[in-house]
Amino acid sequence: MSRDYEVTFIVRIEGTDDQINEIVDQAKGWVEADGASKVNRIDRWGRRKLAYEVERQREGYYVLFDASVEAKHMEELERSFTLAPQILRHLIVRKDE
Repeated sequence: MSRDYEVTFIVRIEGTDDQINEIVDQAKGWVEADGASKVNRIDRWGRRKLAYEVERQREGYYVLFDASVEAKHMEELERSFTLAPQILRHLIVRKDE
């Protein structure tokens, strides 16, 4: 059963805009990997200053996905975001129904 989630993550700003777009597309692929899940909306907040330094980074590129994700796919999705070196931080929150 699909549920609605907000997937927010911060991309490391070390490359060009094209490289950041590739990372966002890769993250979208992680969400849609099982075939039943899909990204409904992508909201790019852009380059912003972090509240505190993370891994020697003072700025990051913020992205928010509104997604419908299968519950059984959540563990793999969390794992993908956690292990990705280009993602500084991520937060996946289930939306109220």
